[in-house]
Formats: sequence, C-alpha cells, structure tokens
Amino acid sequence: MMKIILFISFTLSSILYCEGQSTTSENLKDSIFKKYVENGAYNYNYLTQEWQKYLDSAIAIIPDNASLWQQKAMPYYKRRKYEIGKIYLDKAVELSPKRYIDYRGFMNCIFAKNYTDAIADFNKSKELKGEANVMDHSYDFYLGLCYLQLNRFKEAEHSFQLSIDKSTKDHGPDWVHFLDYFYMGVTQYELEDFQKSVTYLNKCLAIYKTFADAKYYKAKCLKKLNQKTEGDSLLKEAAVDLQAGHTFNEDNSFYEFYPYQIGSWYLPKVK
Repeated sequence: MMKIILFISFTLSSILYCEGQSTTSENLKDSIFKKYVENGAYNYNYLTQEWQKYLDSAIAIIPDNASLWQQKAMPYYKRRKYEIGKIYLDKAVELSPKRYIDYRGFMNCIFAKNYTDAIADFNKSKELKGEANVMDHSYDFYLGLCYLQLNRFKEAEHSFQLSIDKSTKDHGPDWVHFLDYFYMGVTQYELEDFQKSVTYLNKCLAIYKTFADAKYYKAKCLKKLNQKTEGDSLLKEAAVDLQAGHTFNEDNSFYEFYPYQIGSWYLPKVK
C-alpha cells in the first residue's frame, strides 16, 4: 500500500508541476489535505501505519507544510516513542515556530518529561506570542510544572503565581483553574510552608471537592502542623475518592501521569 500511495503522490506532484500555471499554492495545499488527510489519514486511527503512510504521501508533495509534520509526530508521543516524535515535531517548529513552539513545550513537559527543553520552548513562546495558553493552561502554568520537577521551587512559586494572576486579571478569580491552586499548594509543601500550602489546597478543593490528590497533600500538611487526627481522617477520604476515580481529569492524563499525581499505594486501604 505504501508503494501505491507514494506512486500516486509523485504522479500527482508531476501533474501539478506541469499545470502550475493554473494551480495556486493554496489550492494545491487544499487538494493534498483533502485527498491524503481528510479522505486518507483521518479514516484511520492515528496509531496505525495507514495514518503515517498517508501523511508521508502528503509530505512528499508539500514538505514545507508544518501541520503535516505535527500530525505525523503526535502519535509517536502518545505511544511514548519520544525520540522518533521529536524528529518530526522539531521539523514542524522549524517551519512554523510561532504556531508550534508552545505545542512542543507542552509535549516536552507533559509527555517526554524533558523539562529543561520545555522551559526554553515556553520562554520562546512568550517572546513570539506574549502571555498565551496552550492545551487549556497558561505558559506560566507549564513553566511552574517544569521548575517544580527540577526542584527549583521558588521559580515554580513565581510561575504559578503569574498564572493565577493572569486568570484573575483576564476573567476574575472564579476562572482560576483548580490545578493552578493544586500545584501552588504542592510548591508550598516543598518549600515547607505547610500553612500556606493548606490555604491553596483549600482553594483547589473549593472547586474540585473530591480531588483525592489535593486531599492527600493537605493531609500531609496537617500532620506536619501537628493535626494528626485531622490528617489521618483526610487520608481516608482521599483513598475513597481515589478509588471512585476522583483524580486528575485532564484529557492527556490518559496517556501520562501529571507530576505529583498520587497512586493508591500512598493511601490507606479502602474497606
């Protein structure tokens, strides 16, 4: 099938080249997308070989199209084949940095766990696009995650505060994402400011009342604050909530755990 698709691709490419006087660049891109992406790759699951073969055919004709390289890269990240995916995603960024550098930062942070590269990508994204969002969160949110994972806790605190401030300024305090509060609480826990951690975790739990991970870290803080009875009780609540599935609900948590996501082994057994 690969040979057939590529043969058709190169034949079509030759025809279009010969008829170049009547075919615009945008018309060419539209026709290739319709033939090989909309009516080709999109008929298959993105984890299949057919998906890759159709994209290869389109890239053979319009290799300077960044979105094709991004579509080729994405399934490799979802299969944890990060080194392969990086080759294609780097090409997408090379061709269209303003469009894809924040996406690469997201993939480096959440999937590949390459935090140093993710920081570079998000700082460059700020230069190119200002204070923006990608995959439902601000650049500063992801910078906070990266710094947190690199044990650069004061920088993480600063980034999460910027993210909270941006949401508050743009839309009001009710628009702050519960994960901003959660990770600020975790950051304060790492900084050993346990009372401040509880404050942020309470804000998180006011939005997502059954969030097992937030209850777990709050319980740890309560124990550090010599409130052992309350802490033990909250740990039991967290165990029940976790068993009921009340943990991270981001789309990509299906593929990758988020930093500081807890597992059942941290909690007491639920009877």
